[in-house]
Amino acid sequence: MTILRNVLGVGFATLASRLLGFLRDTLIASVLGAGPVADAFVMALRLPNLFRRLFAEGAFAAAFVPSFVALRAEEGGDAARRFAGAAAVVLVAAVLALTVAVWIWAEPIVALLAPGWADDPEKIGLAARFTRLTFPYLAGVTVVALLGGLLAADRRFLAAAFAPVLFNLALIAVLLGARLAGEPPGSRIGTALAATVAAAGVAQMLLLVVVAHRAGALPRFAAPIPVAALRRFGRALGPGLVAGGFVEINIVVATAIASIEPGAVSWLYYADRLYQLPLGLVGIAVGQVLLPEIADAAVRRDPAVHDVQNRALEFASALVLPAAVGLVLLADPIVDVLFRRGAFSAADVDAAARALAILAIGLPAAVAVRLFSAAHWGRGDTRTPMLCGVAAVVLNVALALALRPLFGWIAVAWAGSAAVSANALLLLATLRRGGGWRFDAVARRRLPRIGLAALGMGAVVIGLDRAGLDAFVAAPELAPRLLGLAALILAGMAAHA
Repeated sequence: MTILRNVLGVGFATLASRLLGFLRDTLIASVLGAGPVADAFVMALRLPNLFRRLFAEGAFAAAFVPSFVALRAEEGGDAARRFAGAAAVVLVAAVLALTVAVWIWAEPIVALLAPGWADDPEKIGLAARFTRLTFPYLAGVTVVALLGGLLAADRRFLAAAFAPVLFNLALIAVLLGARLAGEPPGSRIGTALAATVAAAGVAQMLLLVVVAHRAGALPRFAAPIPVAALRRFGRALGPGLVAGGFVEINIVVATAIASIEPGAVSWLYYADRLYQLPLGLVGIAVGQVLLPEIADAAVRRDPAVHDVQNRALEFASALVLPAAVGLVLLADPIVDVLFRRGAFSAADVDAAARALAILAIGLPAAVAVRLFSAAHWGRGDTRTPMLCGVAAVVLNVALALALRPLFGWIAVAWAGSAAVSANALLLLATLRRGGGWRFDAVARRRLPRIGLAALGMGAVVIGLDRAGLDAFVAAPELAPRLLGLAALILAGMAAHA
């Protein structure tokens, strides 16, 4: 099955990137810990990533791929590539203007996003300096997103999926160099990392340019520009940008609340990195592959799209449900084995593991959001996901602020899991009401069984842990902890299979 093969290919590329990301974050934790330099670097990395998700990925892909596919079917490939060229000019110009604004106002932006640092102007200044170095990364990945969309329309996904590998390899090289050189933890390492972020964005862009050129998929910067297609693209992009803007409020609120506790920004970052592995491996991979499939089916009015959607949901559920159960039950040993060394203490492990377990509760819903959003976007509907996303963001912000007096910084994780679950339910309800998603008999039979199998796996993991493997997991040395964790994971996988 072509779709399954593409999902597995994207998933493998994403897995390679995320595993390298874990190595990168392990080195960051070891070299910088969860102190002020780590917090400043995480903030500087979060800012371009925040706008990347807004400009270069979610909203852009949702509007661009269906518009490109529809124009190619109506007027041919040449017109579609000229449309891509015009869209590229508009997008890159907007990103460059934003970059200049961030260079000018970096300090007040950081102060706004981290009010808990108000009494530490040195930390704000350090984060602002790092931000000015990292932000050009956004221009590079913006071009990557555009070229990735063009390649995706031709069912070519691997290059865009492998591009983040270059990012991780570049940062790993800098961190290993710092370790080998005996560089003490401090702003020199943070500065080198921030500059490397921008260079990695350029490297990713060059990779996609080469691949798109060889595939004959580069945009055309020539007249006449398909104005009608640009207008249609703009109408689709607008709701996506609005939704993306509200979604990024989640990150702003989360960072603001977390900044009240020293180290909390870093704890949430490390927890989120682990949470993002199954989300990227399953949700993002399936969503990327589904989008052009649904767009093509919408143009051809093919009812077989429902079978594609159901099988994708079954496949995603079979992977993400056991992953979520495993992260909830094994959050502490996973964080401990991956990060507890060097400057990352046992107290840091406890805090990051708590955040990971809570985030993992909402993991299946986060994957479902990717699938259900792709089902809307592929049909040219960006308005409904926007409205559902706005509702979820309002819920997220309200819960985070309401729970903060009771739970402190960890309220961010609880609010996030609740909001993403609400978003998934809203997206599914609107799809079903509009006839965009029909569960067939096979899905009704398989999905409950997949859920029960995941719960059974969890019971096996709990039983083995209580039978004595907990002693290995809690050992002071790394080797027995690693063996104990590996035994629990392998036993869980065997039980689920």
